[in-house]
Amino acid sequence: MIRSGNKLVWLIGINIIVFLIINVPAVAEQLFITGFGNSHILAFIHEYLFLPASLPKLLHRFWTPFTYMFMHSGPMHVLFNMAWLYWMGQIFEDFLGNKRTIGLYLFGGLTGGVLFVACYNLLPAFTNIQAASFSSVVGASASVMAVVVATATLLPNYTVGLFLIGPVKLKYLVIFMVIIDFILIAEDNPGGEIAHLGGALFGFIYIKQMQRGNDWILGINKLFAPKPKLRVVSNNTNQRKASTAPKQEDLDRILDKISATGYDSLSKQEKETLDNLSKQ
Repeated sequence: MIRSGNKLVWLIGINIIVFLIINVPAVAEQLFITGFGNSHILAFIHEYLFLPASLPKLLHRFWTPFTYMFMHSGPMHVLFNMAWLYWMGQIFEDFLGNKRTIGLYLFGGLTGGVLFVACYNLLPAFTNIQAASFSSVVGASASVMAVVVATATLLPNYTVGLFLIGPVKLKYLVIFMVIIDFILIAEDNPGGEIAHLGGALFGFIYIKQMQRGNDWILGINKLFAPKPKLRVVSNNTNQRKASTAPKQEDLDRILDKISATGYDSLSKQEKETLDNLSKQ
C-alpha cells in the first residue's frame, strides 16, 4: 500500500492505463485483421508519440518529449519501470513529501529526452551513420531513474534488501546502475541508456541544489498554486506560527546531515522537523 500520498498512484496508474489502451486493441487488431507483427495502431504510436532523434521530425512532433515518458515497448518494460518507481518513490516521498514527485518525474524524463536527442545529433558514433534519421526512444526509464538517483542522493546510506544479495546502501546500488547504463550504450539500445543517464543526472543535480536551498520543483509548484485569501490574525497567532513553523535553514541543515551520515544519525527533534516539513 502506498502510504505517503496519491502522486505515485497517479503516475503508475497513467502508465499502466496508457499501456493497456494502446496494446489491447493492437493485439486484437493483429489477431483478427492484420496478422502478428503488422499493427497499424503500433505504427501510428511509434510515428507520432515516441520521441524522435531527428530534429526536423521533432519540430513537427513537439509533444513527444512528454508523451514518450508515459509509454512502453512491452509488458516487462512497464512492469519493471513501475516496480522501481513504486519502490523508490515511496522512500522519496516518506522523507520529502509528495509535492515534488510528479515534477521530478517530468523533469527527469525531459532531461533524458534532451540528452538522447543531443547525443544522436552531436556524437560521431551516431552522426557517422545518420542514426538520428531513424531512431526514437520510448519509456518511463529516464523519469524513474531521476526518482531513483534523487532518492539515493538524498539518502546515500539508506539500506535496502536485495534478493540473493542482502542489504545494500542506496549509493552503491545507484552507482552500479549508472555504470551498467553507460556500458550498455554500446549495445542494442543506446538511446534508451543515454536517456537513463539524463534522468539520473537531473535527479542528482536536483537534490544537490535543493540541499543548497534551491528547490526548483517546489518553486515551480508555487507559481501555479492558488493564492491564499488575505485574512487578519492576531499578533499572538502570528508569533506562535513563526515560532513553530520549520525554517528553510533547518531543512537544509537536516538534508546535509542525511547526505553526510544517513537518516539514522538524526536526532528525535530533527526527525520530527523533517516529518512536519514532509506534510506541508
